[in-house]
Amino acid sequence: MMLPLPSIYRGIWRAAVHSLRTRGTPPSRLLSTCDGNPAGLTDADTIFALSSGHGRCGVAVVRISGPASAAALRCMAGLTHNLPPPRTALLRSITDPRSKEVLDRGLVLWFPAPHSFSGEDSVEFHIHGGPAVITAVLQALGSVPGMRPAEAGEFTRRAFQAGKLGLTEVEGLGDLIHAETEAQRRQALRQMSGELGRLYQDWSHRLKRSLAHVEAFIDFSEDELIEDGVLNQVDRSLCDLQAEMERHLKDERRGERLRSGVQVVIAGATNAGKSSLLNALCQRPAAIVSPIAGTTRDVVETALDIGGFPVLLSDTAGLRDSPDLVEREGVRRARERVEQADLTLVVVDCAGLLSEHQQAAGFLQEHLRSVLASEEQPGTDRCLLVLNKTDLLPEKQRQKLDLELRGVSGLPPVCLISCQTKEGLKDFLTVLHSKVKTLCGDPLSGAPTLTQARHRAHLQQCVAALYQYQRYRDTDLALAAEGVRLALTSLGRITGRVGAEEILDIIFKDFCIGK
Repeated sequence: MMLPLPSIYRGIWRAAVHSLRTRGTPPSRLLSTCDGNPAGLTDADTIFALSSGHGRCGVAVVRISGPASAAALRCMAGLTHNLPPPRTALLRSITDPRSKEVLDRGLVLWFPAPHSFSGEDSVEFHIHGGPAVITAVLQALGSVPGMRPAEAGEFTRRAFQAGKLGLTEVEGLGDLIHAETEAQRRQALRQMSGELGRLYQDWSHRLKRSLAHVEAFIDFSEDELIEDGVLNQVDRSLCDLQAEMERHLKDERRGERLRSGVQVVIAGATNAGKSSLLNALCQRPAAIVSPIAGTTRDVVETALDIGGFPVLLSDTAGLRDSPDLVEREGVRRARERVEQADLTLVVVDCAGLLSEHQQAAGFLQEHLRSVLASEEQPGTDRCLLVLNKTDLLPEKQRQKLDLELRGVSGLPPVCLISCQTKEGLKDFLTVLHSKVKTLCGDPLSGAPTLTQARHRAHLQQCVAALYQYQRYRDTDLALAAEGVRLALTSLGRITGRVGAEEILDIIFKDFCIGK
């Protein structure tokens, strides 16, 4: 099932789907023929927009793309004859083409097609970033015949149309723009560089080759134009490809988690210090702290940057039985968040731990089962035990507790902290960072990872289609070939590139049919 895409990609995705349904449509016509094309846009439109973001700034960049770009540059920069050298900044007065009034003095750059971001003739005006200057330049551009303001994401859409970017690169560009942490930036930049797209294109090429060989065998094997053993080669190729895809899918959602943020939930009994821990981590009073049990009734969320990795931290209601209907709903939501969490911070009041429970390790194991709602031994890879309020313990008792819990099998890492004095908080952050980094992985090492839910959905469909090939390989080769075709279509929906003509090209390249 397809998942909804961000609005910036929706038009691109509709175009790609349309191209799959109308095989043979040239890439240059993908976007102009897709359903939902805003305002009936055509390839002849020249678009302009502020590309550097709104608000006062030292320099603002106004971008123009389309066939009228050169005319706009001439009339607004006072260039009567030759255009400036490509990709060379030229200091000029920017004038209104109607009144000839000087609007600003700034840099102009000329990017002739196809050597531009969009693949079209493009111009950039680097002007001063005051609101009045920006408004005047945009209004002046609007008066140039054949020009109109750009739709959201339209420059990137045209880059895709021109073959400058694939869908995965477009998504990487969007992620780079919205990246808030260092790890997100690294992952987005790697995807925008085309590494993930090249992996999928390689798989697509191997699928096309296999499909071409199977269809050639079906159509021409009786005429002895196909050499023996071609299907055995296809079997080996598809088996290897399927294994690669399944390994790619077994990434524990690291790329998706890094893109959207690690879901970290603070859970535990009432008055254990959960809200105090939230406030200590985000360094502001995000949650109300009170000695009254049951103060937190709903989930309180805050976004954090933990050592360059994105974290969505949630404080939840204290887990206990309560006659209060509102608190019971809060407890239900808390347990729901724990089930969905990537990492759970189980907070325990260690001040009462030694006085009430002689065997701290055994009590904590039972407590973990209760918080995580698990009858079995709780997993240690998605959980941290946080023993709070160490400032209320004498030094000897604190050391005794630390020694007792150190290296106990069946317990997750244990951190002793005091949200009141901040003691142990630095060590806890080190452990938390290590956990988050493990959950996200290193975005710069190893093979590129899945970053989008739609990638995962289409790859799963691709693997299922390859199983269809195996199932019908010996009984119905036509159905087996259809499985390869479905796999190719599913993969093409990730990159936005697939066509029947490419299959025919490979057939005639690999086999001298009709010679």
